[in-house]
Amino acid sequence: MLALLLPLLMLVQAGPATAGVSCHQINATGVGRGAPPQANDPPGLIRTVAQIRGGGLLQGTTEAAFQVTGVTPTGIAFAGDITFSPNRATLTVDLEGTLDLATGEFTASGDVSGATGKLDGATGTLTLAGVQNLLDSAGGFTETVSGEICVDLGGNART
Repeated sequence: MLALLLPLLMLVQAGPATAGVSCHQINATGVGRGAPPQANDPPGLIRTVAQIRGGGLLQGTTEAAFQVTGVTPTGIAFAGDITFSPNRATLTVDLEGTLDLATGEFTASGDVSGATGKLDGATGTLTLAGVQNLLDSAGGFTETVSGEICVDLGGNART
């Protein structure tokens, strides 16, 4: 009888509950503008800020810094980091993209490169696509943010 109960007792042993990693589809919109340069910015660095809505895990604000990396037939290529700052977290994505200087259309995509707070350990890929108002001296733009973010929300601190 003891030989049968011992394995069952080991199975019932209490341990920490974990939610596990879950993946979340991102389908958000953003409205933003150019941001002023900082003192140590290299020449040609472009900064932006935006408000993200309908983004679930990523609803909040963004700050980005992009460097022009080349020219395209109709505009420029750029690369840099964007940091999403939703409630109690950050998520940074390394983006590469293009901006059409005739239409203002842009697209950029990249992988998650870092995260803190409730998004610590997140992975995934995001795409930003939108239009910059080329006549707006503030560099105003609208965008959509899409992709997938995978994270263990149950295993992260919620500070």
